[in-house]
Amino acid sequence: MRLTPNFCSYLICPSTTGEALVNKRNTAPLPDSGQWTVLFSNEKLPKVIVALLREPIIGLHHYLMLFLLLAFSVLYGCVKAPGMALGARYMFTMACGRLIRVSTFTATILPSARPWCAQARFTIANHPHPWAQKYYVPYSKDPRMVQQIISRDEAFASLENYPAEYVPNWGSLQFLVNILRPRDPAKTGQTGYDWFNTFKNSAAGGCNDLMFSGHVFVAVLTAMAWQEAYPGWTSTLIWLLVVHTAQREIRERHHYSVDVVTGVYFGIFLWNTTGWIWASRDQQKELKLKLLAAVEDDIQKAAKDGNLEKITYMLNKVSTANKDNEQKDKVSYWFTMLLGCFVLFMTLGLGLLTFTWTANG
Repeated sequence: MRLTPNFCSYLICPSTTGEALVNKRNTAPLPDSGQWTVLFSNEKLPKVIVALLREPIIGLHHYLMLFLLLAFSVLYGCVKAPGMALGARYMFTMACGRLIRVSTFTATILPSARPWCAQARFTIANHPHPWAQKYYVPYSKDPRMVQQIISRDEAFASLENYPAEYVPNWGSLQFLVNILRPRDPAKTGQTGYDWFNTFKNSAAGGCNDLMFSGHVFVAVLTAMAWQEAYPGWTSTLIWLLVVHTAQREIRERHHYSVDVVTGVYFGIFLWNTTGWIWASRDQQKELKLKLLAAVEDDIQKAAKDGNLEKITYMLNKVSTANKDNEQKDKVSYWFTMLLGCFVLFMTLGLGLLTFTWTANG
């Protein structure tokens, strides 16, 4: 989910004092050694391999289809139960990653690797956001101004005269006006700048939501889930497809190299982190077998000695340890159920409240 394309589009637009606002197309992308490496490899590798690397072999919807196949393959005996728990873990991990991703790309706004993106995709304002007017633009060009604001720790520069912001009536969602910055229909000659259409137009993503790559994150999650269910040559193939996707994100300049690297890291890290939430029936069986294997020698020795009391004691010990594990699994089960119910009702409740309380819901 990408929330703030218009906000990001001109928040970083540079300007110089006393001069006209510099066009967003003139904001240079950041230098990226990964992009340089891709261009260098194009000169050195055979043309067949370069053509293969350029080819859009797999997309985001393909990874999601692979995930759905994996989640429901338990019905056909391809994956050991509980297969749907694997799907729930996938969705929960993706939600955690999305929340982290929103916090990272809104915290520090990076210039797009495609400078034309904002003007090509959105109807954006021709002046910076009010916060950028006060806290960024006056200090964006002169290093001495940056030194002064560091020493003073407060904004002190005089502001330029910019057009007033258009403020429509969005009811209880009025706070979104300052984030989404809708254009004035009287000036643009276009309609559909209510909150719903503004969000809908933003659904395809923004231009500055870079850190970290959502496409690579989803691809890595799919590969991690597949590797857990099918740890064979098929998972190796999917990891190769993930590598292909990652280099295409850099090659086509949808992301910087750092976005791709952190996307891979967060995918692996979050998948391993959320593994404790979902209890598995197979884990109970494996634990019981391990406990029996640990006392196998003692049981055999007691059987040779005809010591039935010791055999009973050992088996009771295994049974008690297994019951303790079942109690932990019950806690994990109820935690998962409550968390799922909370997310479901919160999502539906927020949707209903939004359409009920807003001016044009």
